[in-house]
Amino acid sequence: MADCAQPVSPRLGIGAAILVAALILGTLAAVALRAEPGRGLGSSDWAALRFTLIQACLSAGLSVALAIPVARALARRRFRGRRLLISLLGAPFILPVIVAILGLLTVFGRAGWFSSGLALLGLEPVQIYGLHGVVLAHVFFNLPLATRLVLQGWQEIPAERFRLAAQLGADARAMRQLLEYPMLKRIVPGALAVVFAICLSSFAVALTLGGGPRATTIELAIYQAFRFDFDLGRAALLSGLQLILTGAAALVAVRVAAGEGFGTGLDRPLQRWDGSTAAARLVDGLWIVLAAGFLLLPLSAIVLAGLPGILTLTGAVWMAALNSIMVAALSTVVLLLLALPMATAVALGRGGMIEVAGILGLAASPLVIGTGLFIVIYPIADPFALALPVTALVNAVMALPFALRILVPRARAVVGRYGRLALSLDMRGLAFVWRVLLPRMRPQIGFAAGLAAALSMGDLGVIALFADPEFATLPLQVYRLMGAYRMEAAAGAALLLLALSMAAFWILDRGGRWHAEA
Repeated sequence: MADCAQPVSPRLGIGAAILVAALILGTLAAVALRAEPGRGLGSSDWAALRFTLIQACLSAGLSVALAIPVARALARRRFRGRRLLISLLGAPFILPVIVAILGLLTVFGRAGWFSSGLALLGLEPVQIYGLHGVVLAHVFFNLPLATRLVLQGWQEIPAERFRLAAQLGADARAMRQLLEYPMLKRIVPGALAVVFAICLSSFAVALTLGGGPRATTIELAIYQAFRFDFDLGRAALLSGLQLILTGAAALVAVRVAAGEGFGTGLDRPLQRWDGSTAAARLVDGLWIVLAAGFLLLPLSAIVLAGLPGILTLTGAVWMAALNSIMVAALSTVVLLLLALPMATAVALGRGGMIEVAGILGLAASPLVIGTGLFIVIYPIADPFALALPVTALVNAVMALPFALRILVPRARAVVGRYGRLALSLDMRGLAFVWRVLLPRMRPQIGFAAGLAAALSMGDLGVIALFADPEFATLPLQVYRLMGAYRMEAAAGAALLLLALSMAAFWILDRGGRWHAEA
């Protein structure tokens, strides 16, 4: 369709996609050009590939399988605290990874709460290290994200469809076949692909919970190639392998997520006649309680461990917190400037390469991108002086795939419903964006911005490459305190980091859904 027949031009989105692709592929090329050619994968690399695929498949399958009944229960029930629980569903995914792992170890570790309970029953403690520990941590991080994605699909079914099905005498089984299964068929493959791609790039989880060479992911192998061997050729080869794996997952997600939805309704309150029985209420309540417990216990452990140390925080910790806030704010602005035009271009039918460019952030390791930027910047400027903007830029690119998955479906719906109407009124360009597109995408924009801000707040990868001893963000400061065995201060700083990440996500997500249906 020609640009003149569209309410807004896709050119800005195409330009943003070119910038993203140039950044990621350019940095990969910079690393590859510094590497020694002619080396293939070794036995340890094949082992890392096998472990990466196994843990990613198990993690994605378990996360989405558990998310379906949890999302269904949240879609059918209205109770006090429901909005707070939905907001908390974003907590594990946006938690700084090292902080979350400390919480999981406190609950599920060998000397943790769960093992202590088993000991009272005369049972052996839980072994959290190895494949099962990595999968457990990935399910903890990704179950809430999968629940939010599936719940969004449930909320897109108009209330009138359920009312019509009830008037026609459809029972619970018929409603599942008529309404829920088609929605799940459209939403679940995309959720599986997103979680699978996230688990492909696992680094900190495998580093802390993996069992050595037999439990090493490709991301961890890339880090080892940089950190211990400085073997840029092996790192570039592994990065290319990761790019292929995640690109395949992205293509599957794009292909299966292109189905039609249920259309729009009249925004009437949702009533679920299939959930009115006592058995349905019991099952829904059980899933909600189990999910809330799995989510809240590690978070509670972090709070209990950090409270004594929060009173001992030094000026360096508060300065690091200020640096983290600036990095998160700048990263969020950059993300929205990239993601909104790209999502709009995809909604106008210019997907394909734009979506591939957007998903590249999942495939490329942040460590590889950071190293590539270091190689590019070093001859012309001081990389350490650019630590803050470089960290914000890489964090924005890393969050871009998630933002597009959130923004594109809504952008398609808005353009499809209001595009022709706007053209009939000669409303184009900025007027369409300002008066039609942005107001109707406000909840999705708030969710994407909150996600980006919290992820950037907890990033430890890129800043570790660029920061000098005098500069630190809060995650790096926590890491330095742990390295100095000041564990009480580290726990206090970790609690502060947790509070800042949650506050950034809540303010932006809540702000986007203000006066809108959650």
